[in-house]
Order: sequence, then structure tokens, then C-alpha cells
Amino acid sequence: MKRIAFKMQLKPGCADEYKKRHDALWPELRQLLKDSGIHHYGIYLDEQSHSLFAALEIEDESRYAALPEHPLMQQWWAYMADIMDTHPDHSPISIPLKEMFYLE
Repeated sequence: MKRIAFKMQLKPGCADEYKKRHDALWPELRQLLKDSGIHHYGIYLDEQSHSLFAALEIEDESRYAALPEHPLMQQWWAYMADIMDTHPDHSPISIPLKEMFYLE
């Protein structure tokens, strides 16, 4: 397994809506993420800066890298684009984070 972490930016005032949408994550998207080899995926909010911090484990980098091309992933991004900073294709602007410590 490979660990990956990144940060994204939530628009101010959108934390409750972000949580609501993720609490009701589409079952088919949940399955796509699992089928893509994603495990232990968590997203955390820094309430002062509105930054989202995500951490996950992946089985296979190529399956993970293929997710942006999947139509369901693109639909989710379009659905979320009104409450977070995104690229023109609605993919979230995400900044990779460098792992500095890990305790297993």
C-alpha cells in the first residue's frame, strides 16, 4: 500500500454542505473508489483556513491515476464545484503533501 495526502480548499461557509454531501456519498462512487484500490480514506477540515486535508492508501498507482477519466468521478466533481476551489474541468485543486512522519 502507498499512502497519499493532499489538501484542497473549501469555500467559506460551505463546511456543513460539504459534510452533508459526503455523508450521503453516492453508493456507486463509494464502490468505484473501493474498486480503484482506495482504503482508509479520510478528509479533515481546518475550520480557520477552510482547508481540507485528505489522506488515503492506494493499492495500485495506475488504478488511482485512472480515476479522473471516469465519468462518475467527473460527475462528482461537477456536483462539488460550487463549494470548493476547482480547475476549469471541475476537478478539485489539490496540492500534494509530503509525508514527514508515519507511525504504524
